[in-house]
Amino acid sequence: MAFPVRFLVTVFFSFSFFFFFLFNPSESATTSFRPRKLVLPVLKDSTTGLYTTALHKRTPLIEVALVVDLDSNFLWVSCEKNYLSSTYRAPFCHSTQCSRANSHFCRTCSTSKPGPGCHNNTCGLMSVNPVTRQIATSELAQDVLTLQSIQGSNLGPMVTVPQFLFACAPSQLLRRGLPSYVQGVVGLGHAPIAPPIQLASHFGFPPRFSLCLSSTSSTGAIFFGEGPLILKPGIDVSQSLTYTPLIINPQGEYHIQVTSIKVNNEHVPVNNTSLLTMDKNGYGGTKMSTTEPYTVLHHSIYEPFIQTFTKQLSGIPRVKNVQPFTVCYDSRKLSSTELRSPNVPNIDIVLHQPNVYWRITGANSMKEVKPGVMCLSFVDGGLQATKAIIIGAHQMEDNLVQFELVKSRLGFSSSLLLRRTSCSNFNFSVSATTP
Repeated sequence: MAFPVRFLVTVFFSFSFFFFFLFNPSESATTSFRPRKLVLPVLKDSTTGLYTTALHKRTPLIEVALVVDLDSNFLWVSCEKNYLSSTYRAPFCHSTQCSRANSHFCRTCSTSKPGPGCHNNTCGLMSVNPVTRQIATSELAQDVLTLQSIQGSNLGPMVTVPQFLFACAPSQLLRRGLPSYVQGVVGLGHAPIAPPIQLASHFGFPPRFSLCLSSTSSTGAIFFGEGPLILKPGIDVSQSLTYTPLIINPQGEYHIQVTSIKVNNEHVPVNNTSLLTMDKNGYGGTKMSTTEPYTVLHHSIYEPFIQTFTKQLSGIPRVKNVQPFTVCYDSRKLSSTELRSPNVPNIDIVLHQPNVYWRITGANSMKEVKPGVMCLSFVDGGLQATKAIIIGAHQMEDNLVQFELVKSRLGFSSSLLLRRTSCSNFNFSVSATTP
């Protein structure tokens, strides 16, 4: 099931390298060209539902498949087997690199033959499997990283960060929950050595990144740096964003302030409104997540939300529930065009001001789980949930979601389908010929 993802990503990168060197024979990935914008392809794994990307690391360069995680604070890869690179380095304990990574403990490795992930007198980091939450001690490392730049609306040259900091993690972190072909996680959390911060620092563009997750098996994208962001048929989707303050919790996770929820303009009655505000320890509030497949609501919010939604859609026949959902409908009564019509209630996540809201239309609120069955794609987090709301990947699909780290604000487009485009419409097939 995972083979098509690897195949598509491999084809994309192979084509990019071929096209670049064919038309730029005198150029290399280490030219003085300083891009203002970079892109990574993103695909949805058909087995786990997680989003994956691929980038090139090491010397010689090889393709590395990674899970995309908004919570993790750095890039980590498994180094225990077959990590071969002439440019791999493990910074010494108490070095500048360790300080930058906020690593405050030294580690030793019981082996007579040091290698990637196992050196003495190096600094340690704690890597996390984002699905199982398993934690393992890892070695801070640096190596070559190569990415695709963008010029205008086309692909530009491949560019290199020669000493990119990441964590070398034990292979045990890959054993459960992740696609079988990935070698680690690319963490986009708010931290000093997270890729958005490192890339911005190296190339000199603003620390900003944008997610555009495709709702189909086609390729979506992660953009780093400045706009515009052009999707076919020539739409700059970065020009029509709505903004709300971006809140960072103590763990480096991304939150937004949600004040209420409306379904077809009817307010969902929430008794414990204090839960909607994150406290100083990071409890409560609304978090963004790429590893939660669907939006999770605290039980005290989920119950009145379900009641309000079903009342608004009372004219559509209900069918037997399909886990993990509790409200499902006969999809024959909900055609694909109706998913963007008033027949499926709009859900408005009201933000820091009453007139600022993230509108979730039918394409993002409903999920076809099997032929003839469409379910409301929100799940019950229970009474012990530590967050009021976790906005999941399905609700972000075919939305441009932009994280501006210096301005501390989050921009969002709502559904791009309403603008006759989608996240699969970035043109990965056309390259610029000059830097």
